[in-house]
Amino acid sequence: MITIVADTTSCIPVQEARALGIQYLPQIIIIGDDTYRDDTEIDSKTFMEKLKTSPVLPKTAAPPPALYTPIFNEYAKPGNTIIVVCPSLDLSGTFRSAEVAALDFPEADIRVIDTRTVASGLGSIVKKANEWVHQGLSPDQIVYNIKEMSLRWRVYFVVATLEYLYKGGRIGAAKALFGSILQVKPILTVTNGKIEVVENQRTQRRAITRFQELVNRDCPHDLESHLTMMHAAAENEALSLASEFSKTMQISEVPITEVPPAIVVHAGPGVLAASYFVKK
Repeated sequence: MITIVADTTSCIPVQEARALGIQYLPQIIIIGDDTYRDDTEIDSKTFMEKLKTSPVLPKTAAPPPALYTPIFNEYAKPGNTIIVVCPSLDLSGTFRSAEVAALDFPEADIRVIDTRTVASGLGSIVKKANEWVHQGLSPDQIVYNIKEMSLRWRVYFVVATLEYLYKGGRIGAAKALFGSILQVKPILTVTNGKIEVVENQRTQRRAITRFQELVNRDCPHDLESHLTMMHAAAENEALSLASEFSKTMQISEVPITEVPPAIVVHAGPGVLAASYFVKK
């Protein structure tokens, strides 16, 4: 038996993850002295409301090792394999938490994987891993496929402000200051698990237009690209871009995902992103 373990940074709705049989863990949202699990205690809409009124910038914490323990207790039986599919180590402490929890099960076959991805790209990998389990692939083959698919992930995104990425430690002070002084709107990506600036535009409109051009140019024009749009408090813009991508790429449907609170904390309201996979 092979069990897939993931968390909410994969942008898979909680009910969908449960229906698929994926063992699903929350990120922890910290607002002042209050903490919330983002799978059962706070959703994106509620978080946005709290964000508007909070005098302090919320923080996040990875699921603590103790949350993995009941899952490992249940599924770490002789002959079984647990595969924990994690977001990038440079963007989340989830990988470390899972590795610490696995230390208490030295005899178990627990494989913790840093995919170097996050958000709906991570979600696509998690769901494919779950499919491979049902197709009867071996643990070694599934781990190989996860790593291979991870290398083909691409993402572009634009943010309304660099403030959240800077305060959350996801970009350096120099980049944040540069963007603030010149009032530029960067197009960003994730390269080897780290956030990088692709290029800068002078206005938000130009940034979104260029963002659209980059995705149209680089994303394979078929369903195997697993193209998805993501947003936080920017549903209309996401709907419009998804519709345009669907037409230009002749893809029947481009799913739209509202990013969870743990990602909004760092990207901020107004983020727009496109995630996809290039061909082998």
